[in-house]
Amino acid sequence: MPTIELEHVSKFYKSRKRKKRSIYQETGVEDIDLTIKQGEFVFVVGGSGAGKSTLLRLISGQTKPSRGKVYIDQKDLNWMLKLSQNHAAVLFGKIWQDPTLIRKRTVEENLALAARITLGRESDQLVELRVKKVLGLVGMKGAEKRYPVELSIGECRRIELARAMIGSPPILILDEITANLDDDSIWDTLHLLNDINRKGTTVVMATHNSMYVNIMRRRVVTMNNGRITSDVKKGKYGDVLGIEHILPVAKPI
Repeated sequence: MPTIELEHVSKFYKSRKRKKRSIYQETGVEDIDLTIKQGEFVFVVGGSGAGKSTLLRLISGQTKPSRGKVYIDQKDLNWMLKLSQNHAAVLFGKIWQDPTLIRKRTVEENLALAARITLGRESDQLVELRVKKVLGLVGMKGAEKRYPVELSIGECRRIELARAMIGSPPILILDEITANLDDDSIWDTLHLLNDINRKGTTVVMATHNSMYVNIMRRRVVTMNNGRITSDVKKGKYGDVLGIEHILPVAKPI
């Protein structure tokens, strides 16, 4: 099962100032060393612009590092993707911050398209069975003929999770998937991810939601200004940052 390793990974972006028309360099992440073993559940936390999304895109091969290497089981991920882009689809199930379901296609069509990209040539019957299976896993059985516009935000997130899981990838990369969800939907999503993780799937999840990070007590990687500032097993959002005022201390009654 794949182990993820980042060795001295940096990602820089070129930006242009309009008035001066000069090009300058912005840092996405800098000098990241990180190992994630198969079967771990890792929260990536930090403020906006801390580098969480860039880190997830580097881990999944969505973005190439400016410096350093990303390895999957000691194999260079970028080299693997040059040989075949299908490696990423097989290894990673991904959900990004922005909705990505195709609005003019049904749930079934969205999932079937992902299945064919991930699995290659499978019969329509097998694809249909996979669609039904993943919809059942995320609690959306019977939604095959519905369109994304007919679903709530939470239901769309479940469909995106079903799509990410349809190829049974060993690693799930999730970027703020609980954003804009109500508490019940967040709980349902986290319970589902917990069950998936217990069956051996690696979960790497970026989030701002400190309360649920603290309740879950999984590995917490904290980022600030593009660097990892803390990495704690069974961590808490406030503890790992080392700033007491982030989470108020309850007063005794």
